[in-house]
Amino acid sequence: MNGPGAKGGTTVRDALRGWGGVTAMAVVCALVALVALCLPLTTATTATQSTTATRTAQTMAEEDCEAPEKQTLSPSSADGDTIRAIKNREGEKRKLIVGVDQNSYRWGYRNPNSGKTAELEGFDIDLVHRIAEDILGDPDAVQFKAIPTDQRIPAIQDGRVDMVVRTMTINCARIADVAFSAPYFKTGQQVLAPKSSPVKGYDDTLADRKICTAAGSTAYSTLEADQKAGELPAGTDISTTVPNQLDCLVRLQLGEVDAVVTDGALAASQAAQDPTVQLKGDAFTAEYYGVAMKKDADDLVRRVNQILVDYRKDTANGWQASYDQWLSATLGKDAKKSEPPAPQYLRTT
Repeated sequence: MNGPGAKGGTTVRDALRGWGGVTAMAVVCALVALVALCLPLTTATTATQSTTATRTAQTMAEEDCEAPEKQTLSPSSADGDTIRAIKNREGEKRKLIVGVDQNSYRWGYRNPNSGKTAELEGFDIDLVHRIAEDILGDPDAVQFKAIPTDQRIPAIQDGRVDMVVRTMTINCARIADVAFSAPYFKTGQQVLAPKSSPVKGYDDTLADRKICTAAGSTAYSTLEADQKAGELPAGTDISTTVPNQLDCLVRLQLGEVDAVVTDGALAASQAAQDPTVQLKGDAFTAEYYGVAMKKDADDLVRRVNQILVDYRKDTANGWQASYDQWLSATLGKDAKKSEPPAPQYLRTT
């Protein structure tokens, strides 16, 4: 089943170090997964913003979507119906319910070596704590729900979570289904393959190779579109998709695929976990991560956008400090290439 250049699983697995293998980490993550409580959001009955104007602006944005990272609402600290519903939850249920990853190293992951009963850690998790602190006055007032890549949008639409903070790229297809905050991180799609592989990047060296992507990811949709357009070799096998992106790394370690395509920021962290693989070539797209929420949660979108403005200004305990702690080791000390540009917002009047 291995394509040309694929390596057997024993050599790769034996070379793993630090974590005791990503596969083992995934098992630990599964064992300590949080108990999910389905608490649908209360439907707003009276809009506090100019809802008609907002909906019109969003519809226009979807029909003419060239820069999806700019299709968001202007910041506000005001409480609307969505935020009030969150604040009115009683007792232990008075928490922000957030969909996250639990196995993306340095983004949202459970560190089995932390000695803290494998608490969630990472860049995305820091942002969640900041949002909870602003809305509920307590950074720990969060109920984390670990969700796979292909369940991010359904979890929002079904009301299982208030928001998703899970390395989720803002794109035109998704803004038809959910609302996004302004960008909080810049990245791009990149190829990950064994160091010994002849694959050199997103080019003809992928011909007749088997590539793994996460189902519902921008990586898969990009490969599919490029193959139809003739920009990716027709012989490249892109049929291998998995629920969680980390599963692709496991497939690569086992020699079941020849390469992985995912966000460069995630791929860099995976290369740090497994010294036998590396990034091949440069990023071939430019993408932005955003916080995803329900389409009608205008007040929550605006509030998160205000939090992001303040978070980026906070040099001591904000965006830069979180980058330094979690990502500088894999992406480099210069955070400028990963920091999104100054946000732009929709006109709603």
